Amino acid sequence: MPTINSVVTEATIADSTSADPAIEAEHLVKRYGETVAVADVSFAVTRGEIFGYLGRNGSGKTTTVRVLTTLTRPSSGTASVADVDITDTRWVRERIGVTMQDAALDDAMTGAEHLRFVAGLSGATRSAARARAAELLELVGLEAVASARIGTYSGGMKRRLDIASALVGQPRVLFLDEPTTGLDPQSRRAVWDEIRSLRATGVTVFLTTQYIEEADQLADRIAIIDAGAIIAQDAPRALKAAHGRTTITFDHDGDLRRVRDALDGTDGIEVGLDGGGRTTVSLDTATSRDDGTLRILDRMRAAGVAPAHLAVTETSLEDVFVRLTGTAINGPGGSTSSDGER
Repeated sequence: MPTINSVVTEATIADSTSADPAIEAEHLVKRYGETVAVADVSFAVTRGEIFGYLGRNGSGKTTTVRVLTTLTRPSSGTASVADVDITDTRWVRERIGVTMQDAALDDAMTGAEHLRFVAGLSGATRSAARARAAELLELVGLEAVASARIGTYSGGMKRRLDIASALVGQPRVLFLDEPTTGLDPQSRRAVWDEIRSLRATGVTVFLTTQYIEEADQLADRIAIIDAGAIIAQDAPRALKAAHGRTTITFDHDGDLRRVRDALDGTDGIEVGLDGGGRTTVSLDTATSRDDGTLRILDRMRAAGVAPAHLAVTETSLEDVFVRLTGTAINGPGGSTSSDGER
């Protein structure tokens, strides 16, 4: 039985521990006439990590992928992928796998036929292509429907087959452009499981998404992109700590003035009432790191405030996105442009 570790070569796994980045972009710009689709972005992706590229439709995610995968040339700036400059298109393409938003699948073929065909295009012999197809079908959990026509597959199954197609050449870096768009929650989570499995083998994954939960669940680090520019990048927890707020909501036996007096002198604290008349203490996590929730409660109790029916709400990645961009990810500016995703 093939194991997931056979998806990549031993050399690829060894490369994942290298200090050199798997992807490195410096001041990338892509213009289409007067339109700036990618606006001077710089980032580095560590080998073996899942790097989330989070933004609304039209924010420049797909254009960035197209530049990094040599499908279009940048207007300016430089980038390298898997140790190769993107100007060397042949060598870059030999080292990467790509799934774009629209999977190139023939509904009349079976899943096994499709993967054997893709393997043949990459130069595999007939027997090697058959073996590789069987290995990948098991990897993505489609071996039971290997002989079924792709036209009978669900959306989630087609996306998993598309990911398998991108793995035929044993890539060092895998680009997944909106891999779960349009899928139901169950299918989306099945694709997430496949992506997590790939990371375990040492494959570097560059994941574009417009789904907050997807980025939060999968990515080791996230770049938030808006209007073609990266406005923040870090690990999800670090983004929440740097750009979020924690809210403590409670009842108590005193008035707001006593609560304010107890917390006087603490930066990033706001005291007020919620819509139901309960007291709220909101902490800016970027400026109140020395005064976490437990220390806030200790200070209130020391001042004679006795909180009851306590609830603590932590910052979500969606809160961070709204705070940085000014709108929700599906809010104004989030609709697809007439040219589709930029």
